[in-house]
Amino acid sequence: MTAAPDDATLTEAGLNATGLGRVLLIACGALAHEILALKTLNGWDHLDLQCLPANLHLWPDRIPAAVEKSVLEHRKDYGQIFVVYADCGTGGQLLDMCKKLGVEMVAGPHCYSFFEGNDVFVQKTETEFTAFYLTDFLVRQFDAFVWKPMGLDRHPELRDMYFGNYTKLVYQAQTNDPALDKKAEDCARRLGLAYERRFTGYGDLAPALAALKP
Repeated sequence: MTAAPDDATLTEAGLNATGLGRVLLIACGALAHEILALKTLNGWDHLDLQCLPANLHLWPDRIPAAVEKSVLEHRKDYGQIFVVYADCGTGGQLLDMCKKLGVEMVAGPHCYSFFEGNDVFVQKTETEFTAFYLTDFLVRQFDAFVWKPMGLDRHPELRDMYFGNYTKLVYQAQTNDPALDKKAEDCARRLGLAYERRFTGYGDLAPALAALKP
């Protein structure tokens, strides 16, 4: 499997169309695989996808401005734009920006929540506050988005300082992929955490996209 795009990429020819009856998804690159899978599975040919760099999550304060720039760049070509980000650490700034721009976005604090289902996730966090979560994307990109940015490749002794208060790694699996399961188990081992695999599928992402009618 290839990694999700880390730069802005139009995956459909939406900008060559009139835009009538089409919806542009401005999404986190970490969700590209899942969105494209749902498009194919459901025949949602009216949805075009614009991915922003997945590594914006390392600097969440930059997400609102990046979304704004993309909306302003493409809104003339589409009747509707939908932002496929949750709050993602922006402290409400992304929601404020979307309201200012007059566009809607996925509900929830982060992708772990909407993959689990926001209502279910709220209930689980009451007792699961020592869990560290990974999605399919983060399992694939564990070194690039967790291990190396935290400096654990250079200073593995920092592991207990970062993860000493966690008790388990929860792999929220969007797909049934034995290779990803094995890699997720290895991620838990490297972090010194107990391992739990939880199949979530696409959670609240699927109905959110299904509601976007042509």
